[in-house]
Amino acid sequence: MINDRPLKGQPNDYGSGWYNIDYPKGTLVWDGVTRKFSVQVVQEAGELKVTDRAKYWAQGGVSMSLQRDDLWAEQALKEDMPAFDEARLRSGVVYDKQMNVWMVVSDKPCTVEQFRSAIKEVIARGQLVDGVLLDGDGSSQMRCMQAELKGDSREVYQMMALKEK
Repeated sequence: MINDRPLKGQPNDYGSGWYNIDYPKGTLVWDGVTRKFSVQVVQEAGELKVTDRAKYWAQGGVSMSLQRDDLWAEQALKEDMPAFDEARLRSGVVYDKQMNVWMVVSDKPCTVEQFRSAIKEVIARGQLVDGVLLDGDGSSQMRCMQAELKGDSREVYQMMALKEK
């Protein structure tokens, strides 16, 4: 979602990105007015809490619940995290207290727990606020100056890109 518009189709259209399919799920939201990230568990874009519906973007996923080690797994399963205990390629987006964002892709198959633990250990240790797990496995792809991970080389219809401030 960007400014209350799905990237494909029209608001409220099935398959447009307006809905999280089947269950309310963790959605990473950037509020362009407050200049802050949040993770909100919603079923559809109309439920997102933002300051100005013309100044935000959102990316659906599954909550990482980085501040809730006691219930993160329960929450991820409640949001229907696929292949929870299977070793698969993983991807996610996390942010820290200064509103820096990291897009993370595993280069080796791992479980959701292993992926989440590695993120907490390696990225902005002690500074991470939250994030979402994205679609993984073959669609876990990355291309940057430092590395290229091709997943299973499938065509990817939705992607995120970072740019310098």
